[in-house]
Amino acid sequence: MSDAHDAAPTRPSVPPPHERIAVVVNGNAKSVNDEVISTLDQILLGGDLFVSRSLEDGLDIAKTVVSRGYGTVLTGGGDGTFTVMVSDVVREARRQHRPLPRFGLLKLGTGNALSWVVGASRAKDRGLAADIQRLREDAGSREIRLCEVDGYLAPFCGFGVDAVVLRDYADVKKLLSKTLLKRYASGPVSYALASMTRSIPSYFIRPVPHCRVINEGADAYRVGEKGKRMGQPIARGEVIYEGPARVAALGSIPYYGFGFRFFPFAEERPDRMQLRVSTIGPVQFVRCFPAIWRGEFHDPSVVFDYLVDAVAIEMDPATVFQIGGDPQGERTVVHARVSPEPIRLVDYYAPPRAG
Repeated sequence: MSDAHDAAPTRPSVPPPHERIAVVVNGNAKSVNDEVISTLDQILLGGDLFVSRSLEDGLDIAKTVVSRGYGTVLTGGGDGTFTVMVSDVVREARRQHRPLPRFGLLKLGTGNALSWVVGASRAKDRGLAADIQRLREDAGSREIRLCEVDGYLAPFCGFGVDAVVLRDYADVKKLLSKTLLKRYASGPVSYALASMTRSIPSYFIRPVPHCRVINEGADAYRVGEKGKRMGQPIARGEVIYEGPARVAALGSIPYYGFGFRFFPFAEERPDRMQLRVSTIGPVQFVRCFPAIWRGEFHDPSVVFDYLVDAVAIEMDPATVFQIGGDPQGERTVVHARVSPEPIRLVDYYAPPRAG
């Protein structure tokens, strides 16, 4: 005999759309396997998980996410996945005249530069569950501006060595994935292998491109050690830098993937991004690599750092270019600016919002 307390529990009520979390994962990312997808589906209780395997999938998902009015959109699959999804959602929200959700990321895929900024957990079962639970308890958020380039909103982009390393990393990862070393295909091991065996040796024989950077926005400033301003402001239309450049990159956050603090001054001003141009040679790069990795290397004769609003970067000859860690082929010129409106980014380091 049963009493009233033995009755089947009622299903939890579905929260309104603005309180719901949409999770978009890159189905092509190595770490996004069937187990991860199943775990996410269970955590989310179904319905709010989207798996993208192509650019077309991403566009359709963005339309659905904006139309349903999700309050938070999490991406999983690396910095490239974040870049593409945020760009698609922002574009679609503008088209539909709908408010933007806040964005966040799960630490899936490779790179994950943003995870170093906002404290996302390592994406195994407990990490996924912990991050999503924290979101449900209303994790804090912060406003952040991104680099807007070629129709994308990205945390960083760049010409030269960084893009070549990323291209070589993609090639090495592809090769290792077909061998007994496939477990190391995605991550720091293949990243270091690509750098040491391909990218750096190639720069002993590679001609150094000529670079010209023109200010297309508000006053730009050169900065030195500890972000101290150097020289006079550089006005709109003036040349910020002209000369040889092994790298010419822009970042709105301090990090590249794996915690590489390549843009140590990116957060000095919320209305600027950091431009870093460098002529450093491969021998000095290898010798000073630990300090470069930590963002502590300062030599104004080979590293030129600026805070900029909008720029045109010209390279001669055409040079490999990357956006958000994804190689985009060779270019001779790009135009980039700080995104005119910030996005809200979930920040696991921030205290929960007061009720």
